[in-house]
Amino acid sequence: MSNRPELLAPPEIFYDDSEARKYTSSSRIIDIQARLSERALELLALSVDGIPRLLLDIGCGSGLSGETLTENGHQWIGLDVSQSMLNIALEREVEGDLLLGDMGQGLALRPGIIDGAISISAVQWLCNADKSSHEPKLRLKAFFGSLYRCLARGARAVFQVYPENIAQRELILRSAMHAGFAGGVVIDYPHSTKSRKEYLVLTCGVPSTSTAVPRGGGEDGESYSEDESSEENQTVCISDRNRPKKKQKITRKGKGKDWIFRKKDQLRRKGNAVPPDTRYTGRKRKARF
Repeated sequence: MSNRPELLAPPEIFYDDSEARKYTSSSRIIDIQARLSERALELLALSVDGIPRLLLDIGCGSGLSGETLTENGHQWIGLDVSQSMLNIALEREVEGDLLLGDMGQGLALRPGIIDGAISISAVQWLCNADKSSHEPKLRLKAFFGSLYRCLARGARAVFQVYPENIAQRELILRSAMHAGFAGGVVIDYPHSTKSRKEYLVLTCGVPSTSTAVPRGGGEDGESYSEDESSEENQTVCISDRNRPKKKQKITRKGKGKDWIFRKKDQLRRKGNAVPPDTRYTGRKRKARF
């Protein structure tokens, strides 16, 4: 069985009261969240002028990443779809304002008020269809479009992601570019299986020399980044939890005589009043009389 939580259940179900409490009490998780949040904040490249910024933490969970923002002197708004996670954040008395919502339905925030956004291990959840009405491409479009609107021009958004495959990463990056963002993927420790981390670094507004994608860190001082996605792999692998679309038979002949007779027999067996069969039943009419 896969150990990727997004393949097991929707986030609001997977992170129930028990899982949320276990997640927040793990010293290993706390340490990982702190390091990832510090790196995301570094990639935001905020001006060092002592002025606190209003940041958005998407998929904030129980507020672990938000604590890093608070420690760095910033104000923040946290959004998460799991009520259990937000309840624990309230118990922990985090400094940020908390919102319950699904990022795949868009962000209900005023235009241009956010100075930067981060997200730790959350955006890849949008690549899964948890309901029959969910379409990953449309949910990514709604998310990135609303994020672009609420960010101040020139502001950055940094998302640490765990894409399931290259095609899924390209889907996320392509959706961001279609919404108007500039940027690319920064990969820390690209040659390490265990330490490899991917960050999607986006800038809101017209690309310039100041919006260049930062370089990723490596074990031997190497750096790595991807400014543009490859257009080769257009097929996106969506998880097993997606409900397959029902296949419909396409017949070019249309509904013939046999079909009509079978249908009338079915209606008669149900006790419905059905006109008697004649030699004209099922006969195709001419285009004009």
